[in-house]
Amino acid sequence: MSGIWPGATQCVAMLTFDVDGVSSWLRRNPDFAQLPSLMSMAEYGPSVAAPRILDLLDGYGIQGSFYVPGYVAETHVDLVRDIARRGHEVGHHGYMHEPPASMTAAEEREVLEKGLSILTDLTGAPPQGYRSPSWELSEVSLDLLAEYGFRYDSSLMGDDAPYLLRPEEPAKRLVEVPIHWVLDDAPNFVYAPSANRLGPMRGPEEVYQTWAAEFDGLYRYGRSFHLTMHPQYIGRPGRLLMLERLINYIRSHPNVKFMRVGDVAELWG
Repeated sequence: MSGIWPGATQCVAMLTFDVDGVSSWLRRNPDFAQLPSLMSMAEYGPSVAAPRILDLLDGYGIQGSFYVPGYVAETHVDLVRDIARRGHEVGHHGYMHEPPASMTAAEEREVLEKGLSILTDLTGAPPQGYRSPSWELSEVSLDLLAEYGFRYDSSLMGDDAPYLLRPEEPAKRLVEVPIHWVLDDAPNFVYAPSANRLGPMRGPEEVYQTWAAEFDGLYRYGRSFHLTMHPQYIGRPGRLLMLERLINYIRSHPNVKFMRVGDVAELWG
């Protein structure tokens, strides 16, 4: 074992996708349902971009992790089943993209149970991982995840490699597979004037340089490259070509392994 990873592995790369569709917009404001252009932009994610992303990953033999709100799973049954059939991980991402910090403990439990039921029915197995919508847990989130048998959470930013949460309490222990805003496509690409989201709309080249630089650092320190993307944003053709270029750049480095987040958590748990 060299460093923190098994064998000769220097760095692990995880490609993950939050398939939010319309759920995140409707959670912010149900009246957004009356805005056809906004809804169509969001629907582009699961309907057009996600199948394209799946084909790209297939072409490189990469298995990723897809976090799907229950509402999106209900309205895109074939997509969720196809994600699982191709060997990708399907993780919990709320029902209507509800940030746990915005709910009561009872509401959070209800949403967790609802999403669990939907994803289990569609994939044949309960999800092992959870990613909180908007990356904001509540004070009871970790207790609930442990209670419902999750192996890991992917919502915190306390390290750039996996770490154990509450290792001294075996019944409540979870693996944290951390994320970070620097490796998220949304801050770079979200632009929706009708929803008052006036992001910078950065070009693919600028984002590529940021992500490649972050990979260089994580590779040097032997950590984990954990990229979070949303089909409705990264799935635009020019951006998807940028992702393919990044995949090839990562693959050009020796001793890098692409893994699903759940498989990484299993190494640590």
